[in-house]
Amino acid sequence: MPSYALNINFERKEVIADSDTPLLWVLRDVLELTGTKYGCGQGLCGACTVLHNGNPIRSCSLTVESATKGEITTIEGISENSDHPIQMAWMEMDVPQCGYCQSGQIMSTYSLLSKNTNPSDEDINTALSGNICRCGTYGRVKKAVKLASNKMNK
Repeated sequence: MPSYALNINFERKEVIADSDTPLLWVLRDVLELTGTKYGCGQGLCGACTVLHNGNPIRSCSLTVESATKGEITTIEGISENSDHPIQMAWMEMDVPQCGYCQSGQIMSTYSLLSKNTNPSDEDINTALSGNICRCGTYGRVKKAVKLASNKMNK
C-alpha cells in the first residue's frame, strides 16, 4: 500500500492506505481522530464534515490521495480542550441532543465564522444547509452560531 503525507490539524502525518480510501476512515481508523462521524457515507448528511483548506468538505467523499493537496482541520484541531467559542456557544445553547451531527455542524460554523464574522440568518442557513440534524435542533444551532459570533467579535 502507498504512503501519504497529510497535513492534519497543523501537523504532518504519514499514513499508509489505499489511494481510494475515504479520508473519513483514515482519520478515524488510522489516526484515531474519532470526533469526525460516519453518517451516510454518501456526502449527504454532513456528519463527517472537516475543513479542507478552510472549506467544509465531506470526508467520506474525499480520498486520502486527494487530501494530500491541502490542509485538513478536524474537530480536534479547533481546540484541545473543547473551549473554542463555537463549542462553548453550543453548550450554552444546549444544542447537543444525540450529538451525532455536532462535529459536522461545528466545522461548518467554524468555516462560516472565519469568513463572515457577523452572519445573517440566511448566511447561517446557507452555510449549514448540508448538515442534517436528526433531532431537529436547528433553532438552537442558529442561536449558537450567533452567540459564537458575538463571543469571537469581542
